Amino acid sequence: MRDAYHEELDSIGDGLVEMARLVGSAIGRATTAILDTDLKLAESVIEADQKVDELQHDLEARAIALLARQQPVATDLRIVVTSLRMSADLERSGDLAQHVAKLARLRFPERAVPHDLHATILEMGQLAQRLMAKAAEVIITKDVDLALQLETDDDEMDLLHRTLFQHLIDERWKHGIETAVDVTLLGRYYERFADHAVSVAKRVVYLVTGEHADELQQDLPTEIHPVAGAEGA
Repeated sequence: MRDAYHEELDSIGDGLVEMARLVGSAIGRATTAILDTDLKLAESVIEADQKVDELQHDLEARAIALLARQQPVATDLRIVVTSLRMSADLERSGDLAQHVAKLARLRFPERAVPHDLHATILEMGQLAQRLMAKAAEVIITKDVDLALQLETDDDEMDLLHRTLFQHLIDERWKHGIETAVDVTLLGRYYERFADHAVSVAKRVVYLVTGEHADELQQDLPTEIHPVAGAEGA
């Protein structure tokens, strides 16, 4: 019985990793769809989000069943409760990738992203995908140092978001109000996606240590290197 119980706990972790990988792939494909005006790819991202939703519902059902049957305590209870919160972060990440794809579909066959912002949006999409890949690795390895590093990595996304905003308020902006709204929304989608990846990593820190990430003092590098597409903006 005890072995079966721990197998169920492990399966919840496996489900979280699968969700993280799916939403990481989704944000990458959605970015390609919006930059290449690829309607077919956008539609596939939109449809694939159902799989993420199904995984979350299944994970929630298994976690609640474990709580009811096993009444876990201490570390095991922390695993179940924290996993439920991580699944919510990951499901929301999938929604954000879907929003990017829906914007690509809405503007098709026109481009939602002006050519002069192509590199910035591409870098935001690539960074979002890397952050989620690292979050998946953190779930697997339970590496607290790696988890804490994600918040520093997220500073790059904040820098890119500020770069995007500077374009929008520049008096030389020539792409109109509708495009400005589209770009503003895109920037927010990528920023929030990155925030959810960081949130997942922070929850792993709590799962492992019983302490919140913000309470831990770690000697982490603070230097932010120039980001491709952000220089000279």
